[in-house]
Amino acid sequence: MNTTPDDLSTLYSDRHLQTVITSYGENHADTPTGNALHVDTRTLRNPPEDPAVRARMIESNGLDPDVRRYVMATPGARRLVDQAVAKARFLLTPENLHQWAGHQALRVDIHVMCGGGRHRSVAVAEEIAVGLRAAGIGVEVEHPHINRPITPKPTSGDGSPDKP
Repeated sequence: MNTTPDDLSTLYSDRHLQTVITSYGENHADTPTGNALHVDTRTLRNPPEDPAVRARMIESNGLDPDVRRYVMATPGARRLVDQAVAKARFLLTPENLHQWAGHQALRVDIHVMCGGGRHRSVAVAEEIAVGLRAAGIGVEVEHPHINRPITPKPTSGDGSPDKP
């Protein structure tokens, strides 16, 4: 006896995937495109002063609990996460979901950017996901640049490093 319903959509609750969060590094050529909430974490640039800590963190990524705690302890990080969660929750309310940017939306995409896509954007993307999941929103998180090599700091036209 087949117990699968004819309409498979009934297998999903109202809380199925509603948000896809993509962390990425702006220094890569394959940055995500499309209609999305954008979260810029470049203001959170706060490299550790201790060379040993810095070296250890550089070799890790934003999924590492120590890196994530360090990023989230940076002034402004919690506010950035809370704002992104609030915006996504607003857009996912039934009265707003189908009218976002003139398109019929089935989900809200969030693009979280930093320079290289390994540390700040990953940590912040994961924190946004925690906030949305706590609100009962289905979330998927993607980190396409997490295993890419460290990118050089951007430079000004005269070759000197840009200020953070």
